[in-house]
Amino acid sequence: MGVEGFDDFVAVHYESVRRALTVVLGDVQRAEDVTQEAFAQALRRWSAVSAMERPSAWLYVVAMNRARRDLRREVRPTCIARPGPPGDIAGAVATSVGIETALASLAPRQRAVVVLRYLADLSTAQVAEAMGCAEGTVKSTLHAALVHLRVEMKEDDQ
Repeated sequence: MGVEGFDDFVAVHYESVRRALTVVLGDVQRAEDVTQEAFAQALRRWSAVSAMERPSAWLYVVAMNRARRDLRREVRPTCIARPGPPGDIAGAVATSVGIETALASLAPRQRAVVVLRYLADLSTAQVAEAMGCAEGTVKSTLHAALVHLRVEMKEDDQ
């Protein structure tokens, strides 16, 4: 089995998958572990994965399935770790902290749906596949999460 292109795939997608999982799991080290496991699985099936229309979507599905198993085993974290070093611009840092705080206030399922839909840029159908639920469930969960985030962000502005 050839692995041509796998190194490029990792270079392009590794950091974004790890960041998304950090937000979902609330733990940088666990996100790193799950990300590595997802890429290892992609490598084992690279001939099939590389032939897919959007192999990165498959990768998010695999990673989220693992993350969901982890989330089921524990109670909701009280805060989430930052996915990377903050920027040098004060406004960007304040926005980042506000978003991080707002995301941390979401239930794990809502946080996962928001991250997959907007950070990972997956379609509603792909999010449903990654979460193991119906598209309608994704839509209603996303709606509830966005309502909560609007309230949360509005309170921060006051």
